[in-house]
Amino acid sequence: MMDDRDELVSARALDALYQKTDKVYYEFARGCGLSETAYWILYAVEVSGGSVAQRVISEEFSYSKQTVNSALKALEAKGLISLDFAEGSRKAKVVTLTPEGRAFSDERIVPAIEAEDRAFSSLSVEERSEFLRLARAYTAAIDRELAALGAREGE
Repeated sequence: MMDDRDELVSARALDALYQKTDKVYYEFARGCGLSETAYWILYAVEVSGGSVAQRVISEEFSYSKQTVNSALKALEAKGLISLDFAEGSRKAKVVTLTPEGRAFSDERIVPAIEAEDRAFSSLSVEERSEFLRLARAYTAAIDRELAALGAREGE
């Protein structure tokens, strides 16, 4: 039987915290008139200086190609991004903010990034370092455990 302290340090407590964080971003994206995926795509384009390879978005956010393509079509339809072939490629595409996308990003995405930076900076250097170290360790551990579970199910 778990007491209150056990509940505070359980995997379920971490899951709940991740869900709350996801909800914050989901609601912010919706407030911007975007899907969560579209928000993160604009975020990726912004932090990349206004242009980023489509492949990078899929890799950095672990989105499927289909999910990214769907969000890109919606962003393109809103006139916020252009999608062009990378120089010298007939397959690889680059996502770039349009002038309308730049204005939207300056109004909605940049302030969110700055707020995120302020929130993270409110932690001490040691806390930030420890938080990242532990998050990486946990991500690697859960990846190993779920991969092992998947391997057992495939037997």
